[in-house]
Amino acid sequence: MANNVKIKLNRTGVKALLRSEEMRAICEKHASDIARRCGEGYETNTFVGRNRVNAQVMASTYEAKRDNAENNTILKAVKR
Repeated sequence: MANNVKIKLNRTGVKALLRSEEMRAICEKHASDIARRCGEGYETNTFVGRNRVNAQVMASTYEAKRDNAENNTILKAVKR
């Protein structure tokens, strides 16, 4: 016997969750872990966008920018 279960999400609640400080802390942790794996010269930034929290890792020094351009350092750190 198969039970047909239907789930209806509370869109307002999901939106609030995606924009919450708890989600921001989770994103900051993941971004800082990635930046740490990249090495020196990489920094992070988190912000609340229109729909959700966003985090970014970027090369901030010339050496880091060159390293990332030649080796895809950020992409490789994300995949680890």
